[in-house]
This record gives sequence, C-alpha cells and structure tokens, in this order.
Amino acid sequence: MTANSGLHVHQIEKRYGNLVALRGVSATFRHGSIHAVLGENGAGKSTLMGVMSGFVQPDLGTVSLDGRELPVGNAAECRRRGIEMIHQHFTLVSEFTVAENLALARLDRLTGRASVAMRAAPALAVATRLGWQVDGAARVRDLSVGEQQRIEILKALGGDANVIIFDEPTAVLSPDEVQDLFRVLRQLRDEGKIVVLIAHKLAEVMEIADEVTVLRRGTFVAHARTADVTEAQLAEWMVGELPVSSVAARTAPLGPGLVADRVSIRSDRGSVAVRELSFTIARGEILGFGGVDGNGQLELAEAMVALRPHRGALQFDGQAIDPQRLRIAYVPQDRHTDGLALNLSIADNMLIGGLALPRLHQGILLKLREIDAWAADLIGRFAIKADRASDRVRGLSGGNQQKVVVSRALVEQPDLLVAVNPTRGLDLRATQYVHEKIREARNGGAAVALITTDLDELYALSDRTAFLSRGELNAASGAGALVGATA
Repeated sequence: MTANSGLHVHQIEKRYGNLVALRGVSATFRHGSIHAVLGENGAGKSTLMGVMSGFVQPDLGTVSLDGRELPVGNAAECRRRGIEMIHQHFTLVSEFTVAENLALARLDRLTGRASVAMRAAPALAVATRLGWQVDGAARVRDLSVGEQQRIEILKALGGDANVIIFDEPTAVLSPDEVQDLFRVLRQLRDEGKIVVLIAHKLAEVMEIADEVTVLRRGTFVAHARTADVTEAQLAEWMVGELPVSSVAARTAPLGPGLVADRVSIRSDRGSVAVRELSFTIARGEILGFGGVDGNGQLELAEAMVALRPHRGALQFDGQAIDPQRLRIAYVPQDRHTDGLALNLSIADNMLIGGLALPRLHQGILLKLREIDAWAADLIGRFAIKADRASDRVRGLSGGNQQKVVVSRALVEQPDLLVAVNPTRGLDLRATQYVHEKIREARNGGAAVALITTDLDELYALSDRTAFLSRGELNAASGAGALVGATA
C-alpha cells in the first residue's frame, strides 16, 4: 500500500442554512479495514458519508481515493470509481419487482441487451450465499422493512465496488442476520476493500470494526483502533458525558386492556400473515414481540391500531378498538412511508398527534402561537436537532426524524401504545429517553405492544415476551406460556 492508498476526506465543511453539519472534518479509511463512524443523531455521520459517495456537495474540502481526487457532488462518477453506499432510507422502486430493482442497480455495469435476470443474477447469488430467501418476482411494495433492507444490501454487494459504505445496515436485522452480514463484511475486508460502517450499537462496533472515528456536532473528536478502546470510552466521546440510566418502577397491571382472540390477518398480497393469535396485554404492561422481520409483525401492529382488517376478536376494555374512543399511540416501522409527511414542517408533523389537545385549537381554528410553543417544547424535550419548528422534516437526520415520530406518539398518555422498532437509528441518549417514555406510558396505565427485532431492547423493556414466526406465536412462548422479563 502507498502513502496515498485509501479513501481520504480533508477539511470537509457543510452547512444547511444556519445548521453546521460538518466543520473541518478530516479522516482516512484504509483498504482491508472495517471502519466505523460513530456519533449522536445529527453529529454529521450521514452527511459525511454522502460527501464521500458523491450524493452531497460540500461547501469546502476534498475527497480522494488512492491518490486521485474524486468529483465531489457527482454520485454517478463516484460510483464508477468504485464507491457504493447502502442508504439508511431505501432507494428502491416500490412498484418494481425485487429482480428489477437489482437489475436497475447494474444498468451502468452491463451493455447490450442483457435481460433483467442476467443483471440481477450477481446480487441473487450473494443472497444465496447469505442464506437469505429472496423472491425475485415479489413486488418491493409488498416487502417488510427488513426485507427491503436486504435488497438494498444486495444491490451494493452485487457489484465490484472497492469502497462500500453501510448506513445503519443492522437496524432491522435479527441477531442471526447480523452475524451473516458481519461474515460478509469480514470477507470484503479480507479481499482488500474499504468497508465503512455507520452504527449506533457499540457492542456491534466492538465486534466487527477494526477502527473507529467519532464525530460530535459536526466536528472530528477521535480516531482509534477498537482493540485500544472500550465501549464506555466510545460513548463518552460520542455524547461528552456518559448517559445516566434510570428505570421507573413498574406499577401493578390495571385490567385486561387489549385482548386478542384467534386473530387472523392477511398481508397486502392476500396471504395469511397472522394466523389465529390469542394474547392479552393488560393496562400497565409491556408485551414484547420478537422475531425476524417479515413474520406478521407489520400486519399485527396495523390491526392493533385499527389500520388493517382482521378476523377474530380484537378488543380493548371489552369493546372493539375505536380510535375515536381510545387514545392510541402508534410508532410505525417505516418513518418515511407511514410516519411522516416529509415536505411538511416539524410542527405540522407533530400536530398530527396533537390536534386532539384542546389548548391547540378553538373550534375549527388553530392557535398558531400555542402550536409553535408546544412544538418547540417537544423539540427541546426530545432533543431534536433543528433550528426551528417550522423547518421541514425532510431536512432532519434519520434519527431526528424518528424522534419526531416518537414525540408525537408519546406527547400525551395513551390507552394503547403500539411501537415497532421505536429506537431504530437513535443514538444512546435518545434510545434511553424513548425507553423511559415507553415505561412512563406503561406506568400511566397504557397497554403497550412492543414489536422489535432488537433482542436487547426486547428484554430491557418487556414485562413478558412472545416470538412471532410465520404469523404464529412459537411453541416456546405461546399465548399460554409467554416468557416473563424484568423491566
């Protein structure tokens, strides 16, 4: 390797209005190394990755690969130079099939009249090697978030890139899938490729990364080999101080709450996604549903909040679930598709959950000053990094977008809270805060259904756990024998 070998970013500056996303950041990413980039939400990680891959035009600074300067702000040329980025938010065409999406990613790599099957074949071969069951004929719109994430990963791994940037790739993967992915990352590293990983889970970083760079508030804080640091040191570099954990004492369950009796639910494709589930979530209780994504979690969540029809009985306090009668809080699994109106402001998105608050309106007229003050208070309470409540949600980082969704759901005490991967993409401090708010909702008398692919989160929050597999509760933890947990 020469002195110029590797990917170098030098004195990168980027502003969005008054917000400084990056301030004089320099770093080097070496061949044959897995390099993690850490920081809180809004620290500038995704912006830096966007600059490196050509999707973001910096105000100042340069990027070079193996001694050759890259054309910053030119994603197509950066890709031709061998840089691939797997985005946190998907870049799939929802109306296309899986094979068509995989083929679309290779349009600039093949010439002539190659078929969709030929163009998709390399990525599908990677899927086979990973042990992923991928249906090339399936429409992307019908896939779960976890399944869509796999397609994004396959799009990049089906090429011949020398630099592969992963933006939170494990967020919706099960532990077994994470280990499969890590095996592939190690293989890419051993082949001499540059592997860059944005991550929040420090245990995963310590397991997979060879070295780490830490950003805080758009500035470079530290670089180290992971063998030379601890999780505690990384956390302190990220947040400036270690977060203090506090767990509210659980109150006694207050009544039956949500009762499901032989509930069956169909997917958008018409197949049975959930098959005759029976369970009870008491008021004042968190029932956690674990399992690999795509096993009926999405359909169950939507049925519980009255967004999807079902067969069988699904009741709350002995009556059919009625959003007009109950205060239902919902954190959906896909914040872009189901959780946010991206072109509206932060305040407008929060107001979706706040319209029922009497202090924010008088009859049909909205009290704009009260709404601005209310939204600003939520921005402060949930540490959302934004200049103003009038800023568009689209301009926020992924983690801060998730905070908007969660703040809207938890602003008032709910009767029923359904949360699907509620801390996906959140940093340490924000994850701790959301966990505290979920426990507060439980202790205030809510029946809480927690659906998460993160086993640490499942066991940290749940009073009881169940596992979904092919739309059924598995035999080890069925409706009559749900596993107890402390929280």
